[in-house]
Amino acid sequence: MKAVIVRNFTDVRVEDRPVPEIGESEILVRTKVCGICSGDIMPWYIEQKAPLVLGHEPSGVVEGVGCKVKDFKPGDRVFVHHHAPCFECGFCRRGNYSMCPTWKSSHIDPGGMAEFFRVPAENLADTLVLPDSVSFEAGALLEPVACAVKAIRRARITPGDRVLVIGLGVMGLILLKLAKLAGAETVGSDFIFERRQKALDNGADQVIDPVQVDLDKEISRGTGGKADVVIVGPPSLDALKQGLTCVEKGGTLLMFTPTPPGQIWSLEPHYLYFNEISLIPSYSCGPNDTREALDLFVRKALKPEDFVTHRFSLDEGPQAFRAMAAGKEVIKVLVSFDSVT
Repeated sequence: MKAVIVRNFTDVRVEDRPVPEIGESEILVRTKVCGICSGDIMPWYIEQKAPLVLGHEPSGVVEGVGCKVKDFKPGDRVFVHHHAPCFECGFCRRGNYSMCPTWKSSHIDPGGMAEFFRVPAENLADTLVLPDSVSFEAGALLEPVACAVKAIRRARITPGDRVLVIGLGVMGLILLKLAKLAGAETVGSDFIFERRQKALDNGADQVIDPVQVDLDKEISRGTGGKADVVIVGPPSLDALKQGLTCVEKGGTLLMFTPTPPGQIWSLEPHYLYFNEISLIPSYSCGPNDTREALDLFVRKALKPEDFVTHRFSLDEGPQAFRAMAAGKEVIKVLVSFDSVT
């Protein structure tokens, strides 16, 4: 079978791999669509995992099932989460699924950007059958949307809040859309015109070009004060520092993307304490979040065309990776497998 392999950040190629063999409690999925994640295009993050088969945002059709599998059958249309928890450890009991050792060690084999992938038994706990009304493209967006669902919950957004999202790549756009659905007044900031326009198309109340205006002064204009919640998308200390200047007293700064390891951010605890500002990270998502994400697509609250800007074939996988990494007007890339021969 064909698969897109990342040798290093500048060496991405299509190679032949054997079709995985499944065990008695596993399933084999034929990939239909797979997204390229924002994390896949962070050089430090992907380099530490290379070489690897790209992709952890797949949807597809069940091709084969092990003899002990009861909940899935050949022909089922499915979303498969690349991580799944044990549901039994202390982390799981508290709902901190991404801290679960099983969640951290589980993964699909060899990856989503392959014609076929094996789903281990533990991952079946977060494998969802897609209703006929939910497309494979929507299925490939469930994992990123679920990450945003978790972030919105952790940010404790309530109706009437003023929410600023810094960075309007695909995740920023999804976060902005979900904040709007939660009843917030939404403001987006990005250097790139096309992304600001896409945010307006998705219902943002205001967008800001931080090149043209001072972001913290602009967010403070009028009677609304600063933002009750600031969500920082870029993996940048400068973006985090900027975000902190925009948070209202009693507000929340949510860190959505990790900075590279080793970077140190000097903070004044005195300022955080007396302004009661909460600093909250949000890492990935769990099975509760993927189910909520699926429901958003079932209810048509979200649609793939809200976010997807470019589509490629599997043979164009390296070009798809480079397009997503280049950014600018490219917001979300999906790779389709229907043309694979």
